[in-house]
Amino acid sequence: MAAENQSSKTQVTSPFSRAQLFGYIALCLIWGSTWLAIRLVVRDVPPFLAAALRFLVASVLLLAMALAQKRRWPAGPQQWNAIFVLSLTIMALPYGLLFWAEQHVTSSMTAVLYSAMPLAVSLVTPAMMHRKVPRRAVFAMVVAFGGLLTIFYTNPSTSRLALIGGVAVLASMAMSSWSVVYAKQRLHDVDSVVATGLQLLLGSVVLFWGTWALEAHRHAVWTRTALIAMAFLTIFGSAAAFVIYYWLLKKLQPYQLSTISLIVPIIALLEGLIQGEPISLMMVVGALVVLGSVGSVLRAETEKEPEGEDILMLRDRAQ
Repeated sequence: MAAENQSSKTQVTSPFSRAQLFGYIALCLIWGSTWLAIRLVVRDVPPFLAAALRFLVASVLLLAMALAQKRRWPAGPQQWNAIFVLSLTIMALPYGLLFWAEQHVTSSMTAVLYSAMPLAVSLVTPAMMHRKVPRRAVFAMVVAFGGLLTIFYTNPSTSRLALIGGVAVLASMAMSSWSVVYAKQRLHDVDSVVATGLQLLLGSVVLFWGTWALEAHRHAVWTRTALIAMAFLTIFGSAAAFVIYYWLLKKLQPYQLSTISLIVPIIALLEGLIQGEPISLMMVVGALVVLGSVGSVLRAETEKEPEGEDILMLRDRAQ
């Protein structure tokens, strides 16, 4: 009997499938490169206009594919309400803030600030889903975030606009953290392509309004660099990435998927290396700490901890 109880406390889910691992790695590589692409675009194009165009073109591509393949559209007011809410909280508002912030904050520091998302999701998950976040995962995410701060502790950006931009990035991160848990609850049965296309389309409407209200005095200069960066953001950073993201969200827990934001600064670090920026031994050690911690988080769901070991847990009183 004791052996049976012990067995029930260990293995409860299977590890990543090969497809899930491939999707996770693809998202890390794509979104790890979008920060630099955004910064290149907003040098020449107003930020809200750039984000709006990115989302509009990506939505047209996805919705055209959904219509051609006769994919299932949202059914009922609950699913449509979720689409409308997420259009604001995971598309329009967060990305409007991010595009604006990258005019004043470096792409690497933006990625570091955004990498607090897994910890924020860990705080939101118990309250919204009545589900514990494993102690092992929380501790690993704290260690990983510490590793990131070690990598970028010498950042000299202390101007007033840089500080305001940092606050904007943190606000974007907080909204996205809430949204990923909300989407896990509300969009589980909605086709990923359709859901992404609709949110991008509605988000672009809000961002175009922001362009009209706040950027009427600015004009876009479509340089070759801006066009290439925008094409990457539209096709890979929006259309492809969000479809993969919502597909993975159906398979993984929100706090696991949010660890992508811990990998993103490592990608930014590698991009800097390619461009000839110096890499210290401390940076390499920090990167290894982050990667090891993320691996621990991703494996945390495969083991069930004994009762009494809960952390960040609000139990469902209905049970």
